Order: sequence, then structure tokens, then C-alpha cells
Amino acid sequence: MPELPEVETIRRDLNAKIIGQKITAVEISAPRIVRPTLKKFKNTLIDASILSIDRIGKLLIATLDKKDIFLLIHLKMTGQLIYRDRNTIIAGGHSLFAQKFAHLPDRHTRVIFYFPNDAVLFFNDLRLFGYLQLVTSEELKIIKEKYGIEPLQKNFTLENFSAVLKNKTTSLKALLLNQNLIAGIGNIYADEICFAAGIRPMRPAKNLTGTEIKRLHSVCEKIIAKGIKHRGTTFNTFVDTAGQSGGFLRFLQVYGRGKLKCKKCPATILKIKIAGRGTHYCYRCQK
Repeated sequence: MPELPEVETIRRDLNAKIIGQKITAVEISAPRIVRPTLKKFKNTLIDASILSIDRIGKLLIATLDKKDIFLLIHLKMTGQLIYRDRNTIIAGGHSLFAQKFAHLPDRHTRVIFYFPNDAVLFFNDLRLFGYLQLVTSEELKIIKEKYGIEPLQKNFTLENFSAVLKNKTTSLKALLLNQNLIAGIGNIYADEICFAAGIRPMRPAKNLTGTEIKRLHSVCEKIIAKGIKHRGTTFNTFVDTAGQSGGFLRFLQVYGRGKLKCKKCPATILKIKIAGRGTHYCYRCQK
């Protein structure tokens, strides 16, 4: 699943391509992933222009020129956005082989947005977990309120971060993955954050010392910022909207390195399950 750095990369790249463009037609082959209804979705979006694309956590938020209507796009596990015009093919989300881009739509294409001058935006999703939803400003406000504090945003203060961890009996890894507490962090970055902070992911969050919390807070922002700088992490699935693999892969210290030697000590990276997710850590570097 694309995490905060990957979705932010997609957001920035699509902003450069589709802002101000009018949607001339919409095709939907999987009605179950569009909300609230197929008819309202199509009727609302046709002739609407996209004014901006924002983000909270892993959720993309498109502002339309129609009064009080926003388009939400969540890629979930295997969703992908592919923009194609006469000169460009760009894709973000779950990776596809570049040579397949020219043959879209394919059997995984669920929604197609048509723009002037032969430009098209495809929403592909292998497993149909992703969704596209129209909401009002009031509905959007309620959705946003469900998200926790987010690295690199104003609400991600040490004070707020400490409050999130306080009295939480859950493991640190599970807490980092909880979007209601901390938005945008997924499995890959959670492992990397724990390693960079020198803290074992299975430790109860409430047991962290003040020094560890301060270090963890700083590391969260540094790791996420580095991920964005290098256009995300490529690990099986993510490719950005320039059709390029994310460059953060080469910086991974533990994720995907189970049974391999730690990059910082002679120990072997261990892989266990926490909160149902594969989790990687070094038993020597992390305490």
C-alpha cells in the first residue's frame, strides 16, 4: 500500500498535470468502488473541473469547481492512478510494467476520467479495495476529524505526539499504524522509524521513556521527509506518477531484509508479526 510519501508524490505530480482540466466523460466498470451512487457520481463529475488536489494521510482530496463537492480517492492496497495524454504517460500507486501503460484500459481498469485533447486518467485496482467518493465540505470535515496527527504537519508537535503514546498498552508498531492516532504511516515506514529510533516495535507504547519519545518524534519526521524527497519507496508495488520507481528503497535498513545481516551491526534482521503485519527489526540495535 502506498504510504504518506508515496501518496504525496502522486499528489504533487498529478497537480502538475490535471489542475484546471474539465472532466468531459466518466466510465465506471466497478460500481461498488464509487460512492455515493453510480448515477450521482457520473452526473456530478461530468463537466466539473479539478481545482486542486490535497491530501490527508493516504487519502487524496480533489477540489472541484462545483459548489461544495470534493472527490476523495484512496488507493488502499493495489489502487493506481494512470494519466495519459498525447505526449505523456504517468502513473502512481500499485506498480504496473511500463509497457502495459499504452494498452489501457485493461481488465483492472475500474474508472476512467476523460479530459479535453485526448487526456485520460485511469483508476486501476487489482483487488478492488480502493474507492472514489463524492463528499460535501461537512462530510469531508467529519472524515478529516477521524485522522490522527501527521508527520510534517503543524499538529505533529512533541506535546501532541507524547499525548498519543501516553497510557497506550498497544505495541509501538501497532500504534504507528493506527491512522486514527498518527496519519500516513504504513508498514514499511513504521519498521524504518522504529529502527532509526533504536526502539523495538513490540514494546508497549506507554513504556517509552521521555528521551525515547523525543527521539521517536524527531525520527518520524526525518524518515517521512526523506521518503518524500526520494519520491517514495518501491517495494513490489509502488511506482510514482513519472513512471519512476521510488528512490527510498536503497535507504531501507530493515524492511524486507528478514534473515539478512543488519547494516549497522553483525546481528541478523528478524521478521515477526505484530498487529497481523510482517515486522522487521534488529534485536541488537533496537532495545
